[in-house]
Amino acid sequence: MKKLDHIDRHILQILQEDGRVPYTEIANQLGLSEGTIRSRIARMVQDGVFTFVIRTNPEKMGLHVQAIIGLTTRLGWQAQVAQALCKLPQIRFVGAFSGKHDLIVSALFHDNEALVSFVNERLSQIEGIVSADVSIELKQYKDYSCLVHDDDVS
Repeated sequence: MKKLDHIDRHILQILQEDGRVPYTEIANQLGLSEGTIRSRIARMVQDGVFTFVIRTNPEKMGLHVQAIIGLTTRLGWQAQVAQALCKLPQIRFVGAFSGKHDLIVSALFHDNEALVSFVNERLSQIEGIVSADVSIELKQYKDYSCLVHDDDVS
């Protein structure tokens, strides 16, 4: 994999702002040819630097409750619990962390009742979960990956 340079970082920054921006516009902004932009983007995608995805707005999809759930697992069960969680449609993120919880998940629900049902009926059935610490998001300030920071681009 080729190391990212300042041009690659500029391209990524532009695509983060609008993933639908035409390659010709990126080329114009950076003073490069469309072919150069096209080949750099193709290389970064092939190298796994990024992928194009559609991000939906959970609120517009009727998912009004976002919960962050810290899970404590039985010793030696972390990977199995994580695999089980990844199969659940309500779960949007699963990560292993140091600290108080072995796993932290982010999940979306239509309402509080759906969250309570999920915890009591779905999580309680996953072998290896010792406890769950549920927090409901009250206000969201940011929800996207920031691959390129302003100070990374010169």
